[in-house]
Amino acid sequence: MQELWKLVTSPRHLIFFEAAARHGSFTRAAGELNVQQPAVSAAIRQMEASLGVQLFQRAHRQVTLTPAGERLFADVSQALERVLTSARAVHQRGQKDHVTLSVSTAFAYYWMVPRLQVLHGVHPDIDLRLQTSDREPDIDAEGISLGVRRGYGQWTDCHAELIAREVIFPIASPVVMSQAKGLWQVSDLFQERLIHLEEPVRERPNWGDWFAHHGVRDRAPKAGLRLNDYALVLQAAMAGEGFAFGWQHVTKGLISQGLLQGRTDWGWETGAGFYLVWSRRTPLIPQAERVRDWVLAQAREGG
Repeated sequence: MQELWKLVTSPRHLIFFEAAARHGSFTRAAGELNVQQPAVSAAIRQMEASLGVQLFQRAHRQVTLTPAGERLFADVSQALERVLTSARAVHQRGQKDHVTLSVSTAFAYYWMVPRLQVLHGVHPDIDLRLQTSDREPDIDAEGISLGVRRGYGQWTDCHAELIAREVIFPIASPVVMSQAKGLWQVSDLFQERLIHLEEPVRERPNWGDWFAHHGVRDRAPKAGLRLNDYALVLQAAMAGEGFAFGWQHVTKGLISQGLLQGRTDWGWETGAGFYLVWSRRTPLIPQAERVRDWVLAQAREGG
């Protein structure tokens, strides 16, 4: 570390360098770091003097990295990102006052929210922060306690416990289901209006995959209502807009309430599942452990 101190003169200078390289501007870097532009310029000059190389090519209102600067930036940016991730996790652990759970909007609405009263009854002292996301959670990068991911339970960055196996079948409102005549085989569903889920980030099966699993590969599902969030898909299905994908673990409650009906006899178990995940690198605080154990107990009870 003594050699590193001599070469970069100050850890603060590395932060100045990373910001300047990322923005391509000493001025914008100064703005981000809430310092004056001359302070950034002076830090970069000191680093260049210590290292004995030029890190930036200066131009009017713009700077660009030299090959030496690009080499240093590649490592410095990754190292600082790891430090930031660790600092976020340590900060969260130090707060010891809340638990974050990152889930999809549909999982939040139709799996978690109906159970929150039970959770609060069992653990009234826990401050749960339910966060919805349009992508699978990155536990360490986002500094969250727990999350739900779809996959096969094998991730290098986190522990994982199965909440529900992925089982998919067609669902519709009771009215739409009763009006659908002649649904004797899977291919008959082509004559019905279909609601399509087109999420921009998450990888999810679609109607084409479902039909292919049932051996129908000679035609594509016809165009229909297309939505980018599964919670919206369920709302549209309950409103009578057509047939939608029914993920069993999310729609079970809606079916039991009579808001939807499902063709469970046409279910497809994909082999994937939905998993509760938490970091391998950062131990859970006691409150998060209690939420984790509660969620997994709810899943085992048939949730």
